[in-house]
Amino acid sequence: MTHATTQIVAGAAFVLGAALLAARYRLDLALPLVRAAVRAALQLAAVGALIALVFRVPVLAIAFVAVMLVTATLTSGGRLAPLPAGQGRCVAAAGIALPALGATGILLAVGAFAATPRAAIPTAGILIGGAMTATTLTGRRLLEALASGTDELETRLALGDAARTALAPFTRQAITTGLVPAIDQTRSVGLVTLPGTFVGLLLGGASPAEAARVQLTVLLALLAVELVSAVVVAELIARACIAPGERIVAPGARG
Repeated sequence: MTHATTQIVAGAAFVLGAALLAARYRLDLALPLVRAAVRAALQLAAVGALIALVFRVPVLAIAFVAVMLVTATLTSGGRLAPLPAGQGRCVAAAGIALPALGATGILLAVGAFAATPRAAIPTAGILIGGAMTATTLTGRRLLEALASGTDELETRLALGDAARTALAPFTRQAITTGLVPAIDQTRSVGLVTLPGTFVGLLLGGASPAEAARVQLTVLLALLAVELVSAVVVAELIARACIAPGERIVAPGARG
């Protein structure tokens, strides 16, 4: 049995074991687990073939990153109910694209990573993924807080607070919540988990020192990207809530 076959068989065995365990406990997750595994296999096969093509035709890297951005925007925007669908996608696009592409451009411009598809695509993908997570967590937390905090907001306004001042505690808490996974990941790296970049470089033959250096650069960039994403999303949602006359109308409550 070849090394590649062994990897595929081992992965399939894990999924089958998880599906059997889910069935044993009647969790209604057996089929979703199998479907998710099959979908992941097909998507990774397609992506692998596409990336191989991009490596041969570098200009396609721009299209590849654009597809990642669109997918992340649709995914995160769909999670930002009760914002209208179009508004949710616009908020998600701003929260993801601006910081992720900006940070990728800076890393490539200063020479932290080579300006090649082989380096740019993974870097952009990691930063886009982190921005998507921060956008979703911050946006959902803020929208939930606004929906349940109507009385507190009205009290603050009645006491003379400006709309932005009344919203500030909600936005700060949402931003903090959105950054928890990134902060925990950074604090525990190497002690609790070995991130994918580090493991991938080691498996690819890089020295432990080189792998650690690259991983640290990515993690620190990711912290900044996710913070900017959270701030942008919170700011845009807060602005959408402020109506004329210093009133606050939670998304979904209009009309």
